[in-house]
Amino acid sequence: MTRGDRIGHPFRDPGLLQQALTHRSAGAPHNERLEFLGDSIVNLIVAEALFARWPKADEGALTRARAALVCEGALAAMARTLELGQRLTLGPGEMKSGGHRRDSILADAFEAVVAAIYLDAGFEACRARVLPWFDAPMAAVPVGKPEKDPKTRLQEWLQARQKPLPVYELVSETGDDHARHFRVRCRLTDPDVTTEGEGSSRRLAEQQAAAAALEQLDSK
Repeated sequence: MTRGDRIGHPFRDPGLLQQALTHRSAGAPHNERLEFLGDSIVNLIVAEALFARWPKADEGALTRARAALVCEGALAAMARTLELGQRLTLGPGEMKSGGHRRDSILADAFEAVVAAIYLDAGFEACRARVLPWFDAPMAAVPVGKPEKDPKTRLQEWLQARQKPLPVYELVSETGDDHARHFRVRCRLTDPDVTTEGEGSSRRLAEQQAAAAALEQLDSK
């Protein structure tokens, strides 16, 4: 471990760290395989910490929190804190285009460094070194943020894939004024999905139909 090394792990095999900080543009051995392994390790460390720290959070809240903590931008920010950019070995083209500042390259290097620590010293030592890096970001993540409603989630799913938005049609409206019952159809054209929902208001029926559509999309 060199003086001023922000990673803070004394590598028994310095070659692992060197590989973790070598981009594929610089030739083999580069960090892509380490990045693959590190991605899973980071996800496990963060998921385990969230599970332990937020005993009342549901699966949706935990999943959203983990996604926020391990997204490219978040990992790149940590890589900058660890000053990984200036230690990267890049090919001439990437060096010229400022690859050491690019989020995707920094996030990949961060995951590769985590994998290098794991291979060098095992999971317990890796977790002990890596988890403190997530302390501040984890404290900033709002826990238990309410789940988005099914209509919003369906719309976002379609927009993310540049698909047409759903059309909701009122199929029937029955019952007395004080006990109305609505049946609504939700129709998607791409992918071709049609579902129905029922409820005591048109809005609730639309939410039920959207939830059913999401279930079908998840199973496709």
